[in-house]
Amino acid sequence: MLGVPVRTWAMALQGLGGQPIEVQAVVLSGLPRVIVVGLPDVAIGEATDRIRAAFGTLGKSLPPHRITLNLSPVDLPKHGAGFDLAMAVALLAVSGVIDSQVADRAVHIGELGLDGAVLPVRGVLPAVAAAREAGFSTVVVPQACATEAELVTGIRVVAVSSLHELARHYGAEIDAPAPQRQELTQIVQPQAPGPTKDLTDVLGMDDAVRALLIAAAGRHHLSMIGPPGSGKTMLAERLPGILPPLDAQAAVAVAALRSLCGIPIGTKLDRTPPFQAPHHSATQVALVGGGSGNRINPGAISLASHGVLFLDEAPEFSRSVLDALRQPLESGEITIHRARASATYPANPLLVLAANPCPCGNADVPGTECSCAPSVRQRYLRRLSGPLLDRIDLQVRVARPSVAAMRLAAAGSQGSVSTTSAAEQVLAARERAAARLEPLGCRVNAEVDAAALRRTELRPAPGASQPLDRALERGLITMRGYTRAQRTAWTIADLAGSDRPTRDHITEALWFRTASHR
Repeated sequence: MLGVPVRTWAMALQGLGGQPIEVQAVVLSGLPRVIVVGLPDVAIGEATDRIRAAFGTLGKSLPPHRITLNLSPVDLPKHGAGFDLAMAVALLAVSGVIDSQVADRAVHIGELGLDGAVLPVRGVLPAVAAAREAGFSTVVVPQACATEAELVTGIRVVAVSSLHELARHYGAEIDAPAPQRQELTQIVQPQAPGPTKDLTDVLGMDDAVRALLIAAAGRHHLSMIGPPGSGKTMLAERLPGILPPLDAQAAVAVAALRSLCGIPIGTKLDRTPPFQAPHHSATQVALVGGGSGNRINPGAISLASHGVLFLDEAPEFSRSVLDALRQPLESGEITIHRARASATYPANPLLVLAANPCPCGNADVPGTECSCAPSVRQRYLRRLSGPLLDRIDLQVRVARPSVAAMRLAAAGSQGSVSTTSAAEQVLAARERAAARLEPLGCRVNAEVDAAALRRTELRPAPGASQPLDRALERGLITMRGYTRAQRTAWTIADLAGSDRPTRDHITEALWFRTASHR
């Protein structure tokens, strides 16, 4: 009917959130053409040709008039092919193929093929979650994304493989056959399972293992400095194994981030903490997020949220890239701004830095000669800026395994701490911290702010803070370092089962914090 608009709904993602988009269609007198307004990008502008071809496979055609599609709110930039399905449904309704009332009751997400097939798109999980939060009861998604969408509870998911199937779902009489697509399957050669990475593989590195336990229990950032072959990467790879499993909220957030990046997330929520280890050639956009135009993608710091971000050979990263981590590590999230859009992503990983003591790696190694001039050594480690290192709670010097440790390993000996026992200690410490910090809205000690630490119930034992006071007076630590050492001391107390930090706990926290000064 000329001049009578119809509408349906799509979803525009903004970070992990979403904005419902009202897709309006109206037929007006004029030359036959379809116009899309409302700040669409190129992919959305090309959708009219895909939809026209898909209509042909239904045995239908668009009205021979001027058709305007409006994406509201019009001041919000829209991007991607995920709007195809909503625009097609609006045109089905305005053409009289389906009832315009049923089209108004659901959010539609999906890309259209020229043969009418509904193709998968990125970000289905966060889009479905945003639709539920906006009050919608039904969402239509591609069949290939059904398992991902069904991870979101509290909303009805309708999965369709073609526009034919959706039109029939809405009561249309379609005689044309639905497209038959042969899905390509990737041939994967079976591989034997690799060896389990357990802490028992670590011999003669008691300080480093202890630092790993503290880091995992309180989510404290960690740096390890040592020569090549000393086991820094081996330790970092075993850290996710001692972290507690993700709770439901964190698992959904991790899955949503992977969905935005097009990473398969499986048929059920993965409770394993993520592990990201970008190469030192990674750009700032790859590490903290960004992108071209209005599409803003999460970076490695967000993909590692609730898990571990491991930066091996940290001084080899660009200094500006490393310094871009400072604000997100402090706030736990990152907001990326572009000229006409912005997106906020979580950024609360456990950061692990690994570095050699110098470019050749032999500085301070007994029995070896360092070929680097003293000025070269200083410049190398100064690539890690002071403000960044001030956010690192635990600093460990790692030495190469001794001959005795190598002989023990060759004889089949194992370390004194296993991943299973370490995970149990970490979980018990986190449960103690969560119970204590629940009134503050925190779950781990690393989240407690300085003002809360001054409360009576969170103060250490009388006289216990004297080592910290002296270190502050001598300039060994900053006020930020003072607060962070207090948090670390609380984690050490939780691991020991103590009610509050003692002088020994604070001394150990200070020892780990000032390792770079020794």
